[in-house]
Amino acid sequence: MLNKVIAPIHRDGWRFIAIFAAVTLILFWIWAPLGWIGVLATAWCIYFFRDPWRVSPQREGLVLAPADGFILAVDEVPPPPELGLGTDKMRRIAIFMNVLDVHVNRSPMAGRVARLAYTEGKFLNASLDKASIDNERMATMISTSEGDIGVVQIAGLVARRIVCVLREGQDVIAGQRIGLIRFGSRAEVYIPLGWATLALVGQRSIGGETILADAHAQEPPRRGTEH
Repeated sequence: MLNKVIAPIHRDGWRFIAIFAAVTLILFWIWAPLGWIGVLATAWCIYFFRDPWRVSPQREGLVLAPADGFILAVDEVPPPPELGLGTDKMRRIAIFMNVLDVHVNRSPMAGRVARLAYTEGKFLNASLDKASIDNERMATMISTSEGDIGVVQIAGLVARRIVCVLREGQDVIAGQRIGLIRFGSRAEVYIPLGWATLALVGQRSIGGETILADAHAQEPPRRGTEH
């Protein structure tokens, strides 16, 4: 029960927490008020690297959110060339993660990792649409029973490291952890146009739990009302 209330820390975060804590001790030695600022910064670092448990729906055809955040875009664009998904337009669902969101990323669907492609780039604000093209990113193509999809982890304004724990040829399940992005970023999913899109622009998504689309559903596009 305690693990459900207190989120575990992602293993990649412990060294950063240690650095923040060491700097805090030095700040206390220099001047106590600075040390308390360091305590707040260390607490934020612990919070940033939290890795909460998630319950992921398991059914063929469901597309789960790869990240926590709010949905920036649901549109039709050609996928990044490094995904190897061709030049025809696909449905893109883009999610923006601010520095307070969980930054552990998860697989949208079950399948096999067919391609991994890292691209160097800039560190523009991840909420800008051109971040998809200009920013540093890691692209993953997953071959599923319903067809090939793409997942792209994109670095942001203060993000300086994309961590991907996958390898080509690996099998993944929906909701499985695939990596994280440090300190603010963006994640995108590319799916075939014929799949029913359930996500709405402005909606909050929960990585590994929120259903973004369904390859089997037959329903018109949803509309949202902001309250």
